[in-house]
Amino acid sequence: MKSVLVTGADGFIGSHLVELLIKEGYEVRALVLYNSFNEWGWLEAIPCLNKVTIVAGDIRDPFFCKEVTKGIDIVFHLAALIAIPYSYIAPQSYVDTNIMGTVNMVKAAMENKIKRFIHTSTSETYGTAIYVPIDEKHPMQPQSPYSASKIAADAMAMSFYNSFEFPVSVARPFNTYGPRQSARAVIPTIITQIASGMKEIKLGDITPTRDFNYVEDTCRGFLELAKCEKAIGKTVNIGSNFEISIGDTLNLIKKIMNSDVRFILDEQRIRPEKSEVNRLWCDNSLIRSLTGFRPNYTIEQGLELTVEWFLKTENLKRYKAGIYNV
Repeated sequence: MKSVLVTGADGFIGSHLVELLIKEGYEVRALVLYNSFNEWGWLEAIPCLNKVTIVAGDIRDPFFCKEVTKGIDIVFHLAALIAIPYSYIAPQSYVDTNIMGTVNMVKAAMENKIKRFIHTSTSETYGTAIYVPIDEKHPMQPQSPYSASKIAADAMAMSFYNSFEFPVSVARPFNTYGPRQSARAVIPTIITQIASGMKEIKLGDITPTRDFNYVEDTCRGFLELAKCEKAIGKTVNIGSNFEISIGDTLNLIKKIMNSDVRFILDEQRIRPEKSEVNRLWCDNSLIRSLTGFRPNYTIEQGLELTVEWFLKTENLKRYKAGIYNV
């Protein structure tokens, strides 16, 4: 199985996954969101771009999905709207893209006899931990329109396995970070504000905990699941089994960047009270038992690499540190 389609390839994780797949010898077709400027997002930053077949389109169109999945062995379906605050004010777009887009992709893949379909979920589907670490049996708790749309998308994808034995696996990564991540995420927000010379850093609530994972580890998790026959029909966490608060993450970054920046609370960055996911901590025993997967990077190692990337002038200038990115 050498011919691969990556949807959402122009995004943060998608662009890194394309890089990994090229290094592993796969023939990669990369789907980017159609636009009249012929822009390919973060794919334009990867060194192996000449080895990638880029296709522009939109997963909301079922006819396009049927066409783009022809001649493919494996689909990695990452395309989605993921910004949580924006989902509060534009929930219909999340239904159209995350739910209907997934239906279009998985149905097209089945009709074109794709051999493996890896659907991307999110740890946000679990909501605030009822127990820790969180395994795949943890209840789903939709605490935002975004997480609700992903719960529905996961169920839609898995229904094609349950109904038709189509070879679907649901990959559920916890909080991924690294080079090229959007400024709407907390780690790039911290780094770019410090790098821009700000003395006071604006953040929302810093008490929630997360299971942060360096992007290369997350991508390896995707690939390991695609290679694993025993993962078919399963939902599988990808995480580190390590919990850290946003506040402690801020302090780690301050140490790496030799900064004495002061934290101040920015009210517009605080989620509605019952929407905030207060605790996420991944139980990764299932992916370890299925594939032998273990993270290669500690939080300190991953943050050092991430800071190094952001501090390069050509990278930092892409970000608007003074603007809250919804």
